[in-house]
Amino acid sequence: MKKYLLSPGPTPVPEECLAKMAEPIIHHRTPAYVEMNKLAMEKMKKVFYTDGDVLIFVSSGTGAMEGAVVNTIDKNDKAIVVRSGKFGERWGELVETYGGVPLYIDLEWGKKLEPKLIADLLDKNPDTKAVFTTLTETSTGIVYPIKEIGEIVSGTDALLIVDAISGLGGQEFYMDDWKVDITVSGSQKGLMLPPGQAYAAVNEKAWKIIKQKSRACYYFNWAKYLKGQVGAGKDPFTGAVSHTKALLKALEIIEKDTMESRFQRYKVLAKACRAAVNAIGLELFAEVPCDVVTAVKVPEGIDGKLLVKKLRDEYGVTIAGGQAHVAGKIFRIAHMGYIERFDIIIIISALEMVLAELGYEFRMGNGVAAAQKILAEEYI
Repeated sequence: MKKYLLSPGPTPVPEECLAKMAEPIIHHRTPAYVEMNKLAMEKMKKVFYTDGDVLIFVSSGTGAMEGAVVNTIDKNDKAIVVRSGKFGERWGELVETYGGVPLYIDLEWGKKLEPKLIADLLDKNPDTKAVFTTLTETSTGIVYPIKEIGEIVSGTDALLIVDAISGLGGQEFYMDDWKVDITVSGSQKGLMLPPGQAYAAVNEKAWKIIKQKSRACYYFNWAKYLKGQVGAGKDPFTGAVSHTKALLKALEIIEKDTMESRFQRYKVLAKACRAAVNAIGLELFAEVPCDVVTAVKVPEGIDGKLLVKKLRDEYGVTIAGGQAHVAGKIFRIAHMGYIERFDIIIIISALEMVLAELGYEFRMGNGVAAAQKILAEEYI
């Protein structure tokens, strides 16, 4: 059975990147790797749209999230946390782990965020050290108004720290222009690589805070990365040599394609996916759907967990189900990273077949036709 991967991480990896990972290993302290490392950090700035420094870690994206917390938040520091999905919750768990005082903005999953909520909380708590939020909340398929939030937070001493693990490289995001101080991401989503690397882009406002902080960590001590990695191209610890080779190839692909072209292409893929599920009578879960993953409500009377299992085991198409309290109630189709128009046709076709098999009543082919129309007219 041929397999198709349309999950919101890991995502498919281009053959050119896989080939780079199959090349012979070089030592991580050689001049050749140091130059590779420097080049990767420099090219990553274009993906983040920043003039700040980019750090590269051997970890999942959560490692970069943990580093963002432990390097900016001391015990009893206040931090605003937008908690309306699994990864917003993770920010809060990390703040609590390191003794910070989270000020939660709790929203129902899938509901949009009004930036005024952050402004009001900052007014009431002027000693807030940081605001933690996400660009695209993977668990709900929503996008948050980071540009508007940046305008609010930049007028204070607080840092704006954004999880762009699923959004980077697919959802429009301009770190410096949107006044974001720290952005974290991971390799296995929009950057088209296997899991294993994480990244953090850090501006001067953030570095001033980081340099003053005490730290309850060793591996994710960003001062070490600033001195070794940024300063000399040398990882403080063992670098992911094969990942860095593949990252440079992925960045070469992205640079040739251009970030702006990719943003527009993912908009079309998202539009086609949303039109397809609407055409067969399904509802979107997020009030403000993002461009990298579509979350869909499971129709009444259908077993959502069985739907995802059948797609994977019988049709070879892997998507994601819901998490936590929405498990079995939604499913999530990714269109991020190495995904193109015919991947959307495949998942919609398979979805229609499984829904029909499970007894859902609709006109077969409506979803595929709706996606085809948009992809034929708008895909670039």
